[in-house]
Formats: sequence, C-alpha cells, structure tokens
Amino acid sequence: MEVIFCDNQILVVSKPAGLCTQPHPGSDRNLTDLAKAWVKKKYDKPGNVFLEPIHRLDKPVSGLVLFARTSKALSRLQEMMRQRLIKKTYFAWVEGNLPETEGTLEHHLFHDEHKARVVNASHAEAKLARLHYKLVERKEERCFVEVNLETGRYHQIRVQFSAIGCPVVGDAKYGSSFPSKEEKIALHHGKLQFQHPVTKEALVFEGKGLFAL
Repeated sequence: MEVIFCDNQILVVSKPAGLCTQPHPGSDRNLTDLAKAWVKKKYDKPGNVFLEPIHRLDKPVSGLVLFARTSKALSRLQEMMRQRLIKKTYFAWVEGNLPETEGTLEHHLFHDEHKARVVNASHAEAKLARLHYKLVERKEERCFVEVNLETGRYHQIRVQFSAIGCPVVGDAKYGSSFPSKEEKIALHHGKLQFQHPVTKEALVFEGKGLFAL
C-alpha cells in the first residue's frame, strides 16, 4: 500500500494487485485494515480509527482507492458517487483487436455467483453497464486502453471487454489466454478526479506503478 494523499477528511492510497479492499473470508490482510493501521500510527490515534472506503477494487486489480476519514466526508462522497461526480479512469491491457480505436461498450449484466454475465435487457435482474474506451497503444495482439466508466457494475470492465473478445490480460475468470499465477490482472485504476467533500477544491490524483507489457 502506498499513501498518495491524506488530510483530516479523506485518504487516497494505491492498492497493489492481489490484496482485497475490505476484510474477506480466507484473506488475512486487506487494504482497509492496513490503511487504518497507517492512520493510527501516523496520527498517534487512541482507540478505533474511522475509515471507510468510498469504492472498491477487485482483488486482482491495482490502483487508487478513496477513503473517508469522517462521517461528514463519507455521506458527502457517497452522494457524489450516486450522482456520478467522482470520475475514475482505468488503464488495461486487453487481448485481441478492438473493433474501433475508441468507442462505447454497452451491455446488460447480471451478477451471479462471484461472476458477472452479459444477459438480455429483458432479464429480470439485468443492469445497464456502459463504459467508454480509447486505444493508447497496440503491441502484437494486445491493446493498451484507457477506460472511463459511466456506470459502476460488478466486474464491469472485465466482463464487457471479454464480451467483445478482448479479455483483460491475465483474467482467467473472463477468458484470458494468459492466466495470472499471482492473483493479478492487467487492470489498473490510474486516475481519480472529484471535489473535496469539505473544502470543495477540485482534486486530481494519479497512481504510480502503472504496469507495462
């Protein structure tokens, strides 16, 4: 874990791939507990530390995670998430050739047994998923893409690119032919933009350690 920014209302850290964002059965370490320990030591805080993640990253995904350090910041940031005022930009290596150098992917997804599936819009539990991508680089039969989410569905980037025949490199769950042996996939949350919940300052954070192939 790397601390990117901290004040008395928010904390932004960079999560390594292979680490759960929150406590999870079968995992003895998670980002939230590590972040709480850092705050407790940094500020010599007695008792329990208030720290809540505003969003989560899948275990095999790396990148920026935003935490609220107060209940005021938490409620305001959660409302900003609902209104889609927090912009998250991802970067990924995907297999195959994209249909266009930039475009929009739109599917209806169903969350089923720790996996997302593309279903018909008429499915009773279908949820619309939409993202926008742009090709940054092409290397042999892989593409490096910038991805901006319009919706925030379970495993959205992973399943949507898999649905067009371009699974994220290393993501065996969604059809990658280059399975990862270290619980890591080539998907990184690299940029976070939002308004500070208290000062209203426009903030932009960019993660370090972006993977390369």
